[in-house]
Amino acid sequence: MTATPIPADNPVLRVAPADPAEAAAHFAASLALHADVSDVAAALAAAGPDGDPGFALVDTRSTQAWDQGHVPGALHLPTALVDRMADRLLDPAVPVVTYCWGPGCNGATRAALALSLRGYRVKEMLGGFEYWVREGFAYETDGGAERRLPDPLTAPVGKDADCGC
Repeated sequence: MTATPIPADNPVLRVAPADPAEAAAHFAASLALHADVSDVAAALAAAGPDGDPGFALVDTRSTQAWDQGHVPGALHLPTALVDRMADRLLDPAVPVVTYCWGPGCNGATRAALALSLRGYRVKEMLGGFEYWVREGFAYETDGGAERRLPDPLTAPVGKDADCGC
């Protein structure tokens, strides 16, 4: 079987795809560093009677942002306070999942870096709080629990909806 020639003006294939082994290593590394909001929500829901999902979920935003809304069960540890507070709030034996506002914010990445430099095993929740809310998961505010309808551009809608990921 002969390979189809790639037109020079193809913007997707202008740089050839990676070798399959190189691609597999890259994607495995990405999954070791990231979790999406649906997986975090599923793990929290399946935590069992003790409520322990096997990781600490850390909201890295300011107190004002935390009060505006946060994932139920999350710990509040603003990025700027990681060096002073992490060892008081987190168990080094328990993996940590960080989140911030959303894809346009790198606060969770900065917190994950600070935590990993302190010896914690860390993943970042892709999409952050924005996608948590947009996918229709419940959240807490300083005024109580809230939930929005899922955004059909970010999550499947309907009874027993499943994205198939």
